[in-house]
This record gives sequence, structure tokens and C-alpha cells, in this order.
Amino acid sequence: MATNKNQHFVPRCYLRPFTTEASDRAINLYNIDRQKVIVGAPLKHQCSGDYFYGKDERLEAGIQATESAYAAAVKMILSPGYKLTDEHRSLLKIFWLMQHLRTEAASRRSVEMSDAMRKIVGEEGSPFRLEIKEAVQIAMGTFAESIHILDDLKVVLIRNRTNVPFVTSDDPAVLTNRWHLHNAKRFDRTFGLQSAGDLMLLPITPRVLAVVYDGDVHSITHDGGWADLKDDRDADAFNQHQYLNCRANIFLRDERFGSLVHESYSRTARLRPPQRHRLTYAVKDQTVGEHTRYVVVDPATAREHAEAIIHTETVHATPANWPRLLSWRGGAHVYTNGTGLGYVRKAFTHRATRDPFKRLPAFLG
Repeated sequence: MATNKNQHFVPRCYLRPFTTEASDRAINLYNIDRQKVIVGAPLKHQCSGDYFYGKDERLEAGIQATESAYAAAVKMILSPGYKLTDEHRSLLKIFWLMQHLRTEAASRRSVEMSDAMRKIVGEEGSPFRLEIKEAVQIAMGTFAESIHILDDLKVVLIRNRTNVPFVTSDDPAVLTNRWHLHNAKRFDRTFGLQSAGDLMLLPITPRVLAVVYDGDVHSITHDGGWADLKDDRDADAFNQHQYLNCRANIFLRDERFGSLVHESYSRTARLRPPQRHRLTYAVKDQTVGEHTRYVVVDPATAREHAEAIIHTETVHATPANWPRLLSWRGGAHVYTNGTGLGYVRKAFTHRATRDPFKRLPAFLG
């Protein structure tokens, strides 16, 4: 049985740099529903639940090992003269992936998607109802199986020299894709962890943020793994992703910035998607030779059809603006085989598919 009953889905070692005086006791937060700053909330009660990961000792030990390695790495990252190492690049990607998959917000999205499918299929077609803790444990299994999925991506640390500190949230490991969102009208599907143009964001402290990115599409000028941020507007652009992605709470170290967070969130709130998932229901129309055609219909008529396909996808928010240090790479390119896989990175073009992958310019002339 797991030794810790109170398990954090955003670990205390991660939140500690955002606590008051970088302690391990209290943290300031902005609650988006109440639109109110709460000063000195107990850290031990934030982002946690009883046996949130279940009672598997091996799972708990694996999570704790990753957290301990992350905490040690952050201590080194914050030391004077530090230059980003390959070891820490890998660790930041692993920690980002674990954190992205395991939060309550991520698990609730899985549960909400499961419930939406049950409403379409009906109780008799889907007797299993996904629960939060089960969703978390499934996510942790996914993490173990896909731990190397980000190996091809680059990592840069952003040093915040502005008057606007970085904030974090109860769902801090953000997946976004500027290229995809920039070309949204071209696509009929969303993006995922294998997609071309991916960007992963993780605030580390109010003054340091990690960016994991597809180097075939994006470019960030850096020295020793560090890029300096000097414009308040760019810091706010990074913070927008926390406002758009959080479930309930934004965490800030200094309560003096509470009014700034309130104002910034208020400007950004209209961009939060009303739903974080989308379901498309298609029924069999006709079969010609080896090909079967499906047509999209209203889910309300779903039970009238014997054979159907349900497609689920995550809905991602589009920020109002992007940090200007994030540039497009000269000769930016992506890969596709023209199927529903969409546009992927080179690392995922070696799979066996009937249709070969082609390298295409990211931007059409």
C-alpha cells in the first residue's frame, strides 16, 4: 500500500519556488471562480487528494523519484553561472510529461470525455464509468509507455528580467502549438504530443520558465540554454497560457502582484474554451470495394445506427499574443502522409504506413 495518503498531483517540490518567501508552508493564489486573491493558503492542501494515485507503492515510488530528481535539478539551474546540460534537458522533458498527464484537470477532462461518450453510446454500450483516480492511473500508465516521446524536442530556459513575474497554476505543464493555431483553418483535427510545431511550457520559478519546442518549426536565440525576456508584454504572453489552462487556481509568489494577475486574467478569460473536448459522431454510409464511407450526424440520432465511429479530440485555447522571442525557423518544415495522423515531427515518420511521409514547408508560399 502507498505510504502517503495525501498525494499531490502538482508536487510541493514544484510549487515551492512560488510559495511565500520560497517556504514550504504557505502560498498565495488567485481563484478564477471567485476572482479573488487568497493570501497565505496552506501549501499542504493545494493540488492534492487522498490516495490520488491509488495505493500502488511502485507507482508512488516512481513519481517520488522523478520529483526528487526535478527538485535537485532546479537547485542547480538556479545556481550562479549555470548552463543547461543535456541531462537536465531530458529531465525537464520527463517532468513536464508526467506533470502534463497527471493533474486533476487533465483527469477531469478524460472523465468528461468518457461521460460524453457514454451519453451517445448509452449505458448498455458503455457500462464502465471512468472515475478521476482511474483516469490518473491510466495517465500514469501512458506516461510510462511514452516517456521518450519528447526526446526529439529542444529545451530553452527563459530568464525573466521584466517587471511581470511568471505565475503557475493547478495545471502548469501546458501543451500548445503556435504553428497549428496559426494555421487552424487548414486543419480539421487538433494537435497532440507527436505533432509538428509543438510547444511545451513550464514555469519553474517566478523568474525562470522552461520552453520545450519543435526545432524544425520554431527558433529561440539562446546562450548556454538561456534566453532573456526583457519586455513586460512577453512575460504576460507566457502567463496567458496559465490563465487559459488552469482549472481553478493561479499561484503567485508575491501578493503585491495580485491586482496585476486579476487584470491579466480578466482580459484573457474570454479566450478560455467553454469545453475542453469535442466529440464527432459519424455513421456508416456506404462501402465501395475496400473503402467504407462515414458521414457526420447529430449524436442525438446515434442509436438509430448500427455501425459508427466516435472521434474525440482536445480543444486547445488560442492566446491573444505570443512572446516575441519565439521565432519561426528559417526553412521551417513539417511531415505528413496525408492521412488522419495529420502533421507530425520527423521522429514519428519511421512508422510503417501504407502512405509514405513527405517533408513539406511549414508555410505555403
